[in-house]
Amino acid sequence: MGLLKSFFNQCARPEGSLGRAMLCFMNYTHAPLTNWGLKLVNVQDGWTMLDVGCGGGFTIRRLLKRSKDAQVYGIDISEESVTKARQVNAEVLDKQVYVTQGSAEQLPYNDEMFDLVTAVETVYFWPNLPDCLQEVRRVLKPGGKFAIMVEVVDSDSKWTSIVDGMTAYTPEQLKTLLDDAGFIQTEIHRKKPTYATIMGVKA
Repeated sequence: MGLLKSFFNQCARPEGSLGRAMLCFMNYTHAPLTNWGLKLVNVQDGWTMLDVGCGGGFTIRRLLKRSKDAQVYGIDISEESVTKARQVNAEVLDKQVYVTQGSAEQLPYNDEMFDLVTAVETVYFWPNLPDCLQEVRRVLKPGGKFAIMVEVVDSDSKWTSIVDGMTAYTPEQLKTLLDDAGFIQTEIHRKKPTYATIMGVKA
């Protein structure tokens, strides 16, 4: 159990060799959730997009594939994640893809910059979630979309006892937080067994 807990504790901020292993693990295991969630968004060509908590960089790659002539930005609090995301997207790095180390609490981007912001399996670790949601809203263009994708959908999830610093939210709680942050047209989409995508639009 000790090694398993150590491994899953890399979810929040991957570091070292165990963190690198976690990033590879996440790149592949998050694929079904991400691919399903992105279909709901109806990504358009030419969009400027941001993946917050970009981890190993596969969501960035998936966003690029869905939007011709897109610009995709990624940000992650983990230096290991930033390195991995840059490697994964090396061919288009600093041309179509831009990866930065930083926090959801203070996004280093201009107001009204993005058509879409995504957060895949990461809001569990965002500090001061209402403040982070305001930051996401600030950097979205009017009419821009924010898509939160989660697999842990029970606020009493066993995962919170395994992964340090993790807070689990129900989709209903996340929808309420989006409503409170000023997002409109908020929706919950579910897919069995536990996938959920919670979306909102900036007015």
